[in-house]
Amino acid sequence: MNIHEYQAKALLREAGALVSEGRAIKDASEAKAAAEALGGPVWVVKSQIHAGGRGKGKFKGNEDGAGGVRVVKSVDEVVSNAQEMLGETLVTHQTGPTGKQVNTIYIEDGSQIERELYFSMVVDRETSRISFIVSTEGGMDIEEVAASTPEKILTLTVDPATGIRNFHGLRVASALGMEGAQVKQTVKLCNTLYKFFIDKDCAMLEINPLVIDGAGDVRVLDAKVSFDGNALYRHPDLMELRDETEEDPKELEASKYDLNYIALDGEIGCMVNGAGLAMATMDIIKLAGSEPANFLDVGGGATKEKVTEAFKIILSDDKVKGILVNIFGGIMRCDIIAEGVVSAAREIDLAVPLVVRLEGTNVEQGKKIMAESGLPIISADTLGDAAAKVVKAVREAA
Repeated sequence: MNIHEYQAKALLREAGALVSEGRAIKDASEAKAAAEALGGPVWVVKSQIHAGGRGKGKFKGNEDGAGGVRVVKSVDEVVSNAQEMLGETLVTHQTGPTGKQVNTIYIEDGSQIERELYFSMVVDRETSRISFIVSTEGGMDIEEVAASTPEKILTLTVDPATGIRNFHGLRVASALGMEGAQVKQTVKLCNTLYKFFIDKDCAMLEINPLVIDGAGDVRVLDAKVSFDGNALYRHPDLMELRDETEEDPKELEASKYDLNYIALDGEIGCMVNGAGLAMATMDIIKLAGSEPANFLDVGGGATKEKVTEAFKIILSDDKVKGILVNIFGGIMRCDIIAEGVVSAAREIDLAVPLVVRLEGTNVEQGKKIMAESGLPIISADTLGDAAAKVVKAVREAA
């Protein structure tokens, strides 16, 4: 689960990090009071969307205008810029051409910046440990730094058996060129953020830039935080920060039925049980010459009703030109899946080619149910056969 910058900063401030004061508003009429409360003389007006690159982004209909992050020097400018941003669609390199609507503005105290640094923490799946990733090249995309000057990036993992130790912070401070009191501040920040990362079940924490301000202090200037969705049941307070307007409507609907769904850009809708099998299905669709329209894992306990909802979600995507159902009946029985497929196809008046590959428990009963349904369901025996058939059917229907 992602949250907005202003929400992340509130959490980091509460944890003990040095963060500038700010006010979040949802209506331009609140801008003047927010700016006056902060005092100035410099303010930063920031669009709040779940995407990076806001400063370089452009608003639809005003591509020659300023981006989604603006530094201003008067209360009147705070108000006028808030009016220009709220309700408009901001397009960045991470949103894609459709962009995202700005429903919240964050007005923050301006900071004198001496140096910009990059600081992040992620779960490193290769080592099964939490890693710090830091660089002196703050304010830039870390992917760009990695491509052009990889020697300027330090990656440091923390052994969970020992947890965070001061030497981790000292190595980070050294890599970032910290001096004097900044070294102690960096060690404290690393300890603070590691504890925060563990306690809140974070998946990623990025501060870009982390800055040395005019007073020589280490300050959080921007913040992006995401949490492990599987652990949110432990954090009802974090669940309250969820902004559903920032989420794909199809993914949001899928979550209501405990379906693991991620929208993609292809034309073949996929419904599979098991994440590994779903990944393999997506790969073999590409091998057959097409592209998957989604990742969808219905899980091992799918019911007829769940399968029906999965079909509805897949078909709510206008790009879907065909559907491939790939089920291995281990815990799940193939006849139950077949009943769900038939029921869903009838209920939603299926108008695109449907290929179904079943294998496992009660597979013959499942195939019989589909064969006797009277519906134009294309049966497949192997995964390769299924992918070839759905791609061929889509091309013939075009």
